[in-house]
Amino acid sequence: MHIPHRPRFRLRALLSAACCAALGAGLLAGAGSASAKPSAEEAAGSKVVGYFTEWGTYDRKYYVKNIDTSGSADKLTHINYAFGNVTGGKCALGDSYAATDKAYTADESVDGVADTWDQPLRGNFNQLLKLKKKHPDLKVLWSFGGWTWSGGFGEAAKDPAGFAQSCYDLVNNSKWAGVFDGIDIDWEYPNACGLSCDTSGRDAFKNVMAALRSKFGGDKLVTAAITADATSGGKIDAADYAGAAQYVDWYNPMTYDYFGAWDAQGPTAPHSPLTSYDGIPKADFDTSSTIAKLKGLGIPASKLLLGIGFYGRGWTGVTQDAPGGTATGPAAGTYEQGIDDYKVLKTKCPATGTVGGTAYANCGNDWWSYDTPSTIASKMTYKNEQGLGGTFFWELSGDTTNGELIKAIN
Repeated sequence: MHIPHRPRFRLRALLSAACCAALGAGLLAGAGSASAKPSAEEAAGSKVVGYFTEWGTYDRKYYVKNIDTSGSADKLTHINYAFGNVTGGKCALGDSYAATDKAYTADESVDGVADTWDQPLRGNFNQLLKLKKKHPDLKVLWSFGGWTWSGGFGEAAKDPAGFAQSCYDLVNNSKWAGVFDGIDIDWEYPNACGLSCDTSGRDAFKNVMAALRSKFGGDKLVTAAITADATSGGKIDAADYAGAAQYVDWYNPMTYDYFGAWDAQGPTAPHSPLTSYDGIPKADFDTSSTIAKLKGLGIPASKLLLGIGFYGRGWTGVTQDAPGGTATGPAAGTYEQGIDDYKVLKTKCPATGTVGGTAYANCGNDWWSYDTPSTIASKMTYKNEQGLGGTFFWELSGDTTNGELIKAIN
């Protein structure tokens, strides 16, 4: 299935003891990688990683400053800056204007100081430097790829060392020194199909991650967003995620977008179920099946983060409240059909029930599913029981101005 996503770049995820989980990470890291050990405050269970979108500065008017004013900066351990491009076998800037050139007014700036025409660095990168100055423990990774820009990874996989060198040089460019603490790879999907189909082979992902770890060393973070398709012979089986695990600090399995209005007639189903339920349209399309499959491959729980969507997916032309109903197409969304932010949906179409550990909502002819503070709290219980390394979410601008959802993660 083809899954478009916001005017943008990504998403589609077809996608207990903390001490024991941390020990598992240490054992794997010691088995042939230079993977950096997490600090005590970022040990298994406590990571909170939020995506910040480069294009959010336009229509959404979600600025780096909002990470601070919403209270999110105090809750986050890491920010994934999305996305850098992958083209010509190399890492490249996505939108250079948004990243390094856009001038921010005093009102828009993290520290209340306006950009000047002659300063060497403006844009999101300069704002991130200001945010890190205000929150010194916060780390930022540059994410490359995403739904729209993953087509370039096939070329990159032909020369992993050259690709890694290009990424290292870009991430550590002196013009924005101090912004980034590592790199995140969002390849959708190795040896499988996303927006385009990759045929680079089962070992390509492992080879790319090995090259990145070798180049970035143990002092920089190397992570990856990965598919959540746990079906037999599905996307997890298409690449050697277990073999590559020794090279990453952690994986972000995209445990959302399992179902949505790309199936225009339904059946309606929650896009981010924690567990299976009677009538789920496809077996093994749920978070717990994904985590169980990845752990079953030998990937330590402490290297797996639980994925949460700060948005909902919805249909229209639905006549029943419970999931499993027929539909006539995607529901209207603020920026794109079939998808909307939590901050909009909580009042536009309030939750009317729960299924599979997440919420759904029926309002008029529309049917939506999304996580609420209550269902996120339940998912955090699961995360702790499983000994997972923490939580990540797509993406910061979907939350309320006072950070309802990220507070539920904590």
